[in-house]
Amino acid sequence: MRNFPDGFMWGVATAAYQIEGGAAQAGRGKSIWDTFSHTPGKILNNDNGDIACDHYNRMESDVDLISQLGVSAYRFSVSWSRLFPEGTTSKRNSAGFDFYDRLIERLLSKNLTPMMTLYHWDLPQDLEEKGGWRNREILEWFGDYAHEIGSHFGDRIK
Repeated sequence: MRNFPDGFMWGVATAAYQIEGGAAQAGRGKSIWDTFSHTPGKILNNDNGDIACDHYNRMESDVDLISQLGVSAYRFSVSWSRLFPEGTTSKRNSAGFDFYDRLIERLLSKNLTPMMTLYHWDLPQDLEEKGGWRNREILEWFGDYAHEIGSHFGDRIK
């Protein structure tokens, strides 16, 4: 039997669009997945992430369930459009930052290491309409976004 190296962490992971829901709550902007999933014929049964697992409204009990699994880490992605509804950092959504602050604090209170993914294929729709990843300005948009996240959450996340 092989041993895992010192410091190895067992954890669970999610992606924002697939779990959060709350698509029209608290100032969240549209993402490319909102647009795609609401296009008739693109998704079986016209399913979408508007509610998803409703993690946005059930976060506390979800973290309680995760803590009962006996893992030590939770990797979650951030909804860029929940933090910056138009994609650029010129319009900040404080309710989005509050949600992730509460999530991180809840994880820490349960001795779970918060591990954040900045981007999990969830681009704000407004940036997609400006060319998205095909527009070289994305370097600045993403850089500003990453800087804001690092400045705000960096002392508490991996």
